[in-house]
Amino acid sequence: MAALVLAGLIGPAQAAGPKAYVGNFKDNTVSVLDIAGGTVLSTLPVSAGPDGLVAAPGGGPVFVSGSSASTVDVIDSASDTLARKVEVGQGPQGLALTPDGKYVLVAVNGEDRVAWIDVASRLVAATLAVPKPHTIAIHPDGGVAYVASQAPGHFALVAIDLRSREVTGHVALDKPPRDLEFSADGKALYVTLAGVAAVQEVDTGQNRIVAQIPTGISPHLAQHFARMPFGVVVVQGPGEVQLFDPASRQPLRSVKVGQQPHWMDRGEEDNQLLVSNEGSDSVSIVDLASGQTRTVAVGHAPRKIAVQHAGAHVSSHEVSIANFAFQPAQITVAPGQRVTWTNRDGAPHGVAFADRSPGQDLLLPGKSFSRVFDAPGVYDYACSVHPYMTGKVVVRAPSGS
Repeated sequence: MAALVLAGLIGPAQAAGPKAYVGNFKDNTVSVLDIAGGTVLSTLPVSAGPDGLVAAPGGGPVFVSGSSASTVDVIDSASDTLARKVEVGQGPQGLALTPDGKYVLVAVNGEDRVAWIDVASRLVAATLAVPKPHTIAIHPDGGVAYVASQAPGHFALVAIDLRSREVTGHVALDKPPRDLEFSADGKALYVTLAGVAAVQEVDTGQNRIVAQIPTGISPHLAQHFARMPFGVVVVQGPGEVQLFDPASRQPLRSVKVGQQPHWMDRGEEDNQLLVSNEGSDSVSIVDLASGQTRTVAVGHAPRKIAVQHAGAHVSSHEVSIANFAFQPAQITVAPGQRVTWTNRDGAPHGVAFADRSPGQDLLLPGKSFSRVFDAPGVYDYACSVHPYMTGKVVVRAPSGS
C-alpha cells in the first residue's frame, strides 16, 4: 500500500541526464528527449512553424521561434511547460544566444530585421534592419554576429557589432546562404549555400571566402564543436553526417543517419552527436567514435534540435528543507533566475505552488528540485506532504530594467 501511495505522488517522467529539445515543424510542437534513455519525455505545443531553437545552459529557458507566427516561445526547462510568448514581428526564423547568456538574437525574416530578446525580462530590447535574415552565428567572444541574408538578388552575410548594434560589413554571395556557424575557437566561420555541394569557410578578418570543404549533395549545417578533433557536416542528400579535417579541409568519413537530416548538436559526451531527421520524423543519437547510432521517433518534420548543456549562465538561489521548514521561508529573485530546493530532512517533502504551477509532489531526503522563474510576481507554496510548511518566492525585476 505504501508503495502505491508513493507511486501516486511521483510526477511526470524526468531525464536521468541532459535533455534535448526538438522542434517538429509540421506538428507545431517541441519534443523533449531524455538523451541517456533515448525516450521522449513530453511533447509541448508551440507557435506555428517552429524553425529556430536555442537552449540556455545550466537549466535555463529554451527559446523557440514560430516562423508562421510572430512570436518566440519561452519554455521553462525545469517543468517543461510554456512560460511565455514574446512578440517579435512576423516570420521569426533563426535564433542565437549570446555567450554571456543575456540576449537571444532573432532573425525576423518577415520584417527585415534582427531583434534582441533580453533573457531576464523576456522583452525585445533592440532591433536592427537586415534584409531577409535567416540564420545567425555569434562569435564565441560575443563581439560580433554574422547573419545569413536571403534578400533576392543581394545574397550576403551581414556582420553586426554586438556592442554598438550596428552593421559593420558584408560578404556578397552568388547563392542563398542556408546556415552559418563559428567554430568553437572562433577561427573559422562555416557557411552552406543552396545548390552547392561544399561548405564555404569565411575569413571574417577579410570578409571573404577563403576555402571550400567538399561534401555530398545539399550540405545544410557545418560545425567544429569544442573538444572534437574533426568538424562535422549534416548532408541532406545522402542522409549522413560527414566528418572533415579542419586543417586540410578534406573529408574523412561519413556516418549514415535518417532521411533529410536538418540540424545537429553535440551531446554531453565528446563524441556524441544528436541529429534531427526531417524526412524520417526521428532523431539519431550518434557515437562518432564507433559510428553506431540510436534512433528516437519524434514528431512530424523535426528541424532544429538543441541539447541543454551544463553551464552557469542562469543565476541560482538555494532553499533548504530542514527541521520541517523551508529555509529561508521567503526568497527574492530576478526574472530568469533559478531556485533550487534541497531536502535535508529525514522525511519526504514536496513543493506545491498555490497557483498550481508545476512543482514537485515528492522530494525524498537528499533530492533536489529546481525551477526557473520567468515572470515577476509572488509565488506562494507549501509542502505537498505537510501543508503547514509554507514558503514564498518573490520575483522582482531589478530597478532600472
